[in-house]
Amino acid sequence: MGVPVTIARLEQWVTVQAGLRPDAPAVVLDGDALSYGELDVLSTRLARRLIRDGCRKGDRVALLMPKSPLAIASIVAIYKAGAVYVPLDPAGPAGRLATICESAAPRWILSAGGAAAMLAELARIEAVRDPMRVAWLEFGAPPEMPVPVALTRAEVEVESAASLPAAGAGQDAAHILFTSGSTGAPKGVVITHANVIPFVEWAVSYFDMRPGERNSGHPPLHFDLSMLDIFGTFASGGELHLVPPELGMLAHRLAEFIRSRALAQWFSVPSLLNYLAAFDAVRMHDFPHLRRLLWCGEVFPTPALMYWMRRLPHVRFTNLYGPTETTIASSYYTVPACPDEETAAVPIGTACPGEALLVLDEELRPAPAGEVGELYIGGAGLSPGYWGDPARTAAAFVADPRTGERLYRTGDLARVGHDGLAYFHGRTDTQIKSRGYRIELGEIETAVRKLDGVADCAVVAVPSDGFEGAVICCAYVARPGAGLAPAPLRAALSRVLPGYMLPFRWLALGSLPTNANGKTDRRTLQQAFQALRTGEAQPSR
Repeated sequence: MGVPVTIARLEQWVTVQAGLRPDAPAVVLDGDALSYGELDVLSTRLARRLIRDGCRKGDRVALLMPKSPLAIASIVAIYKAGAVYVPLDPAGPAGRLATICESAAPRWILSAGGAAAMLAELARIEAVRDPMRVAWLEFGAPPEMPVPVALTRAEVEVESAASLPAAGAGQDAAHILFTSGSTGAPKGVVITHANVIPFVEWAVSYFDMRPGERNSGHPPLHFDLSMLDIFGTFASGGELHLVPPELGMLAHRLAEFIRSRALAQWFSVPSLLNYLAAFDAVRMHDFPHLRRLLWCGEVFPTPALMYWMRRLPHVRFTNLYGPTETTIASSYYTVPACPDEETAAVPIGTACPGEALLVLDEELRPAPAGEVGELYIGGAGLSPGYWGDPARTAAAFVADPRTGERLYRTGDLARVGHDGLAYFHGRTDTQIKSRGYRIELGEIETAVRKLDGVADCAVVAVPSDGFEGAVICCAYVARPGAGLAPAPLRAALSRVLPGYMLPFRWLALGSLPTNANGKTDRRTLQQAFQALRTGEAQPSR
């Protein structure tokens, strides 16, 4: 079981474990590792230096570095300094990261390793400018940069490791996670320490997470699922084994990672599990140390779930559900036995303690059992709202007309079965999940329309049994004489959108189809993409 102590802030778990088991491994990546004692010391030194150089409570500090023990120590340091962690994806693209920097206005950008090129690009496009300061935390001389490096690892190492006073309260913002936005720009979801701690405490107890156990760290650090990996592990005194990003599309090597690291817990999006099943990467009675397998972020196809459960009868399988705005997950369902039928629905289950799931009709009245309505969530995990966007916050977070309690309108359709469990039934809008990422198709359309030579476009998604979960498709109309082809369009789009948002199939049309109301007929476009197998609509590589 986890540590039976009361904490108010996430970083305190590290200090507690450093006192209990200073020499025990805390975070590992290949040959690089930090013990709990080393993690506590390094994060304290970095926090002290940030504070000495002007970082104040509530300042945003961006993290731009590959997943590593150093990156985890940097997150803890940001919290110890009383600052707000803003993750930046080192894979970019630079234009999107620049938008995030413009919105969050971080006082510092902490960087290291393979992020040097992206940091330099951000500096070149003036996304890094005064009063932002850059820290280069890799050992050795910092790389040549268009902006000065204000803090080096050598300077951090000479700071005092004496304990710092409490950095703030549980209601303080812990991090801002930027997700896809329907208006064409990413939106920042503010999450507090008090949002995260109750869920982690429940997870440690419910999943019986133990000291010394090895847990996976698969999601990228800008993905909210990483919070459970990191702080669930630290709360329980376990070992966080970061999964190298290069293994992401190598099914048999991922399986070998689980096997060779003797992991007790695996947590990822279902599309990855589906991918391993498609390549038959799991043996019968494989992974003898694995005790639990968790997934979140999208629907796990039942046939793939059956594949896993038949091969790993000793493992406990749990479906977690919840949008970023409600902190990691709000409901859970542990599958009691391998489903008998491939068409069997797997519920999203029941609310986690301190949370509430409500399926409501258009008048915000409870939908009768068995009827589909929109899913609303209340409780301890609710975000304070969107960073710097009170209008969007007011639209998404509403009051329950019966109780006055604050609810988040998920945009997901659901029903409560006669068994009392909640079941997911899709979306009310054009938001999709692909590879576990929440994607607003409207954001992609906005970006495509800005490309030279594009007169109009429509972006749709078609279901897939593959790794991505849903295939993003773009139908476009070129301006007269533009002669646009999919390959250059996709290349241009890759400079403003991350890879997981790029359309996989393209279709050039003279005009977009419309329905009886004169609106774009998206159903017709979906059918067209489903029927396509060859030609210019195929993926451009």
